[in-house]
Amino acid sequence: MTYDALDEAYDRLVSTGPEFDGWLSNHGPMAAEVLARHGHQDRLPSWLDNYCRRLETAPSSFGTINDWREALGDARRLGDWLTFFTAELRDRTWLEVLHSWWPRLVPGIAAGATHGVIRVGHAVRVLREEGRTDARVAELAQALGYWAARWQPVPSATGPAGHLRADAAVASLPRVLHQAGGISARLAQLEHVDGWDSAQRALAPSEDWDRFLRDVVSAAVVRYATHAHGDPVMLVHAATAPNAVRRALPSLPPDLWTSSASAAWSASAAVHAAYAPSTPATAAAPASLERATSAEVFDRAAEHGDEHVIKLADTALEVHTWTGDQRALAAVVRAVQLIEPL
Repeated sequence: MTYDALDEAYDRLVSTGPEFDGWLSNHGPMAAEVLARHGHQDRLPSWLDNYCRRLETAPSSFGTINDWREALGDARRLGDWLTFFTAELRDRTWLEVLHSWWPRLVPGIAAGATHGVIRVGHAVRVLREEGRTDARVAELAQALGYWAARWQPVPSATGPAGHLRADAAVASLPRVLHQAGGISARLAQLEHVDGWDSAQRALAPSEDWDRFLRDVVSAAVVRYATHAHGDPVMLVHAATAPNAVRRALPSLPPDLWTSSASAAWSASAAVHAAYAPSTPATAAAPASLERATSAEVFDRAAEHGDEHVIKLADTALEVHTWTGDQRALAAVVRAVQLIEPL
């Protein structure tokens, strides 16, 4: 498989901003990476023709990032952060930059409704597995800059220290009281939610953090199949955010794995708490799904065209590979049913 089409997509998207319509995240580079990975690179030009109609040009830079601590999380300096990381990656290898900045950024994992870490995860995966090109390095710069500008911690984030399996821990998470408004308003409520700290701690830690994150991701995907009606777009990120961290782990020093896995669990738990409904849906997956292959299910997602459906399918197919659980494929079908196509 060639990734030339992906590099062409990155070159086309690099002049667009990480956000549009005020705060919506630009999913173009992430969805493009997924389509190329699953053999749909021929679909990329037409998909981008449709998607790019929504996007805005990249913000201008108005100053230099001198004190990164002071500028972290300042969305007004988005253009400055994009310029900063472009320069960082011109002067140092992508691994050196990632190792320096990951521990600074990961405490703010909620950035851009977790899209900062998700976009970085996609960029790191293609750099590590498919090799370095200028277009891929430029995409990593955009991803890191977006994460830095929107840096936002999960309120009262707490590491796993209990005995529950991931599926049980997810099922026991409390919900924010006011299930309305954007993610910032919902996350702000977490500090006042009874049992939020203890619910995060209830999950059992692990000596194998890749396995730990696979379990967290798998639990989120399976729960999506029954609870996506709470918010079918936002609940995608309960799975894709921790999976982005898992994808980055092989490129990170081992001494960062524990804190990274802990942050990923808190981010996933926060999305569940902010958007998951109190009761599951009663609708069953179509009977035809029992005979569907992973490739056929991904084809449905690609044909549907919505960026969230495409990214969920990418993660769900990994879960199906790890576990053989057909409910992972049912989650993709549920997303196709609930989310408007592109």
